[in-house]
Amino acid sequence: MAFGRVNPNFRLEDQGITGLGNVYYNLLEPALIEEALARKEGRLGKGGAFLVTTGKFTGRSPKDKHVVKTADVADKIWWENNAEMSPEGFDALYNDMVAHMAGGDYFVQDLIGGADPAHSIDVRVISELAWHNLFIRHLLRRPERADLDSYVADFTIINCPSFQADPAKHDCRSETVIALNFERKMILIGGTEYAGENKKSVFTLLNYLLPEKGIMPMHCSANHANGNPVDTAVFFGLSGTGKTTLSADPARTLIGDDEHGWSDRGTFNFEGGCYAKTINLNPEAEPEIYATTTKFATVIENMVFDEETFDLDFDDDSLTANMRCAYPLEYISNASGTAVGGHPKNIIMLTCDAFGVLPPIARLTPAQAMYHFLSGFTSKVAGTERGVTEPEPTFSTCFGAPFMPRRPEVYGNLLREKIATHGATCWLVNTGWTGGAYGTGSRMPIKATRALLTAALDGSLGQAEFRKDENFGFEVPVAVPGVPELLLDPRRTWDDKSAYDAQAAKLVSMFAENFAQYMDYIDEDVKAAAIG
Repeated sequence: MAFGRVNPNFRLEDQGITGLGNVYYNLLEPALIEEALARKEGRLGKGGAFLVTTGKFTGRSPKDKHVVKTADVADKIWWENNAEMSPEGFDALYNDMVAHMAGGDYFVQDLIGGADPAHSIDVRVISELAWHNLFIRHLLRRPERADLDSYVADFTIINCPSFQADPAKHDCRSETVIALNFERKMILIGGTEYAGENKKSVFTLLNYLLPEKGIMPMHCSANHANGNPVDTAVFFGLSGTGKTTLSADPARTLIGDDEHGWSDRGTFNFEGGCYAKTINLNPEAEPEIYATTTKFATVIENMVFDEETFDLDFDDDSLTANMRCAYPLEYISNASGTAVGGHPKNIIMLTCDAFGVLPPIARLTPAQAMYHFLSGFTSKVAGTERGVTEPEPTFSTCFGAPFMPRRPEVYGNLLREKIATHGATCWLVNTGWTGGAYGTGSRMPIKATRALLTAALDGSLGQAEFRKDENFGFEVPVAVPGVPELLLDPRRTWDDKSAYDAQAAKLVSMFAENFAQYMDYIDEDVKAAAIG
């Protein structure tokens, strides 16, 4: 039987998915929580938050993500970074997954990816778990209820955690699978309960579709000055670098915390919600995000809690360091009602440097910005991906390689063109270690990072005195009000200056070795930035 509101001409049967049990279309949050509780998928926490665990998968499985190699995408996909799957393997995977689903109850949300209607896509998400449907209802954008009567999806996601793939039969790597088929306009997810795979699949989808329209898809958060959308800032960075925390500034309006597009009309959020890390979440440093953890229907993922009081333990990472909360954007009081902004005035590239070498902030030329964007240096933080237990230095091009189906230069050139056209100022911000490498130094004080960002965004930092960094050639401020001068010169924060010099030389060498792969695809000025 079918329940809920849906286009009567666009039910699952019309998509060839038959033999299911009850199908629940577009349930609202209270009904989804009721269904999830009835199925013992989680617990009801304080304020009506929904508490879940995701089993052995507490992070993404990037090595299990595949793109189907069909004729229309064969020469467009960055195959060195994206595992391929044959069309025959996908067809077998789809047939076996649908057969596995027979007789089971499923939950359907008809949603939107993209706040700009000129560039958005309609995505239907079919979930085995009610709480997954609640999660994706938060994270994507929700149509008006009346619009569901005529809704037709551009792409469909089927997420069935209980299904186990067969690598030999389905042309994949393991029993866990995330398979994108652009020709069939379908994404299949099986063998993992980690909800983040849902939203990142949509991000990957938009990362493929939008560049052909001249739109830059960005793994970034974004905000703008209160009452002034023209003064927009974007914050590139991988998970754990501070995108969510630093963009949630009460003095500015939040556009979104993770995924955006930059079109000829300006900046727009892909999502309708936020997916914030909660480890060591502090009610004083991050009051807005902290408050969402006890709001109705917020999904609390992989957090330890008191069985009697249901108080959450923000310091206990025994389940995972990648504990998270998912909530609708409107739970943040200063969130934009439209989720759109102007062309970025400031571009911030966030990195978590576990070497303790990079300064807390540096100003980049356009060529240096492309160099650091293509480099995507950071440290993977514990829990974000399976097997990462402590900060691990890495280069993730475009600050999001796992989600980039096209070659990096496609995104790099788009970014450079838009910087040139709209005159954005670019900054590199290190939220990692100072005074030594990981294990010796300490994490960059968030108070100092916020002070530096405030000065960058209000324009006052641009008037400061700068010095040229001898390792990377970018400009570093000598003094900034409210920030200890010592912090602005990383070498001075180390007790052993020769150890710093050795660590810096090692990092510069790592940058050069990594960037060699792009030298045949970039202009001479970017090559000059790479050389120093």
